[in-house]
Amino acid sequence: MIARIGIRLLLFVTIAGTIACDRVTKHVAVSALAGAPGRSFLADTIRLEYAENAGGFLSLGARLPPAVRTALFTTATGLMLLVMTTTVVRSQWTGWPLIGAALFLTGGASNWLDRVVRGSVVDFLNVGFGPLRTGIFNVADMAIMLGLALCVWSTAMSRRTNVTR
Repeated sequence: MIARIGIRLLLFVTIAGTIACDRVTKHVAVSALAGAPGRSFLADTIRLEYAENAGGFLSLGARLPPAVRTALFTTATGLMLLVMTTTVVRSQWTGWPLIGAALFLTGGASNWLDRVVRGSVVDFLNVGFGPLRTGIFNVADMAIMLGLALCVWSTAMSRRTNVTR
């Protein structure tokens, strides 16, 4: 019973924390960075610069006609998030895979909310060294990538454990 409450609390904190961090940082980015020059920190390792991404990952599809972008990045993504959430709930995932799925789905939902409200996703972070840099991203993107990594890692560990038995 205590373990079940602990997992539910961790799941709630993961979901609420991801949404809160993403929404607050995007609000700050719109307020402080939109229309302003980019800012650089830690010897240009971290850059803060405002961008609106009308496309998908790394702006793929940003130049598609608006109706196609809406169908692809808003409607289809919303349906995919619903199907994935239903799958996770019905499959009764637990532990790290559940936390990974929660991060992935919550990050996706927060970016999806941007698309519904704004028509694009607010991005503002860029990291790297010299010419080796990431694309511009946000907290929801970090949650998506961390969630995916947790799901892959936990699956690999469970397969490794089953093979060594």
